[in-house]
Amino acid sequence: MEARFEFGKNWREYIERHFSQERVEVSRRHMLGFLGRADLSGLTIMDVGCGSGLHSLAAWQSSASRVIGFDYDAKSIQATRMLHKHAGSPSNWDVLQGSVLDKAFMQSLPKVDVVYSWGVLHHTGDVWNAIRFASIPVKPDGLFYIALYSADVQKPPTTPEFWLRVKQDYLSRSWFGRRLMEAWYVWRFMLDGRISAVPELLRRQREYKKNRGMDLMTDVRDWLGGWPMEFCYDDDVKRFAEKELGLELVRIATGEANTEFLFHRPPS
Repeated sequence: MEARFEFGKNWREYIERHFSQERVEVSRRHMLGFLGRADLSGLTIMDVGCGSGLHSLAAWQSSASRVIGFDYDAKSIQATRMLHKHAGSPSNWDVLQGSVLDKAFMQSLPKVDVVYSWGVLHHTGDVWNAIRFASIPVKPDGLFYIALYSADVQKPPTTPEFWLRVKQDYLSRSWFGRRLMEAWYVWRFMLDGRISAVPELLRRQREYKKNRGMDLMTDVRDWLGGWPMEFCYDDDVKRFAEKELGLELVRIATGEANTEFLFHRPPS
């Protein structure tokens, strides 16, 4: 079996160390802002690759009529179930274990108004089938909200190929070796090799939770270790969704590494 980064372990540690209602609120605002809605009242939503469970909880707290979250990784399921219990174990929030690459599993799931998958599908080892199968549960007139690592924003010398080598190197290392790589990343890419940039980094770390409720070092480990991994060009994603899946682009937003896409499935 090919080596994989311990995504679930990273997300469970994030919940155990950093979870707060403030982070849920940040996630809620980001999700609703991109969807262009004040809430999810009356809508069903599926969280594909639910990871920490934070965004499933955000959807549930946004008055979704039903939330279905699933993940391939058992420890991600543990993390999500911790938040499900925190919310009072609501009956309209289901937590399942399954793979987006299992077409039969995806076909067995109910159709929903919104399929949400943020920073997940490019980590499956088969990004195009992951996108294809993740779209299966989207109802006619439903929305498909995904975020993918963008090849467009990676420029020489830090090309997609550079980062893929980094990820494989990180995965092969010991606990101490990984900490050294994290220090290298912080020094080179966050401090730009300047001690004088430390105060700005500390401010960024404090403010980072405003980015979808995430934690800076949790995301650094996810970025360095996230294997398997594929980068996608934005135009390729749009073309694939429109021509292969029959979806219409509603909006797009480019960030530091991920591009967010919101697609609409036309009514039958």
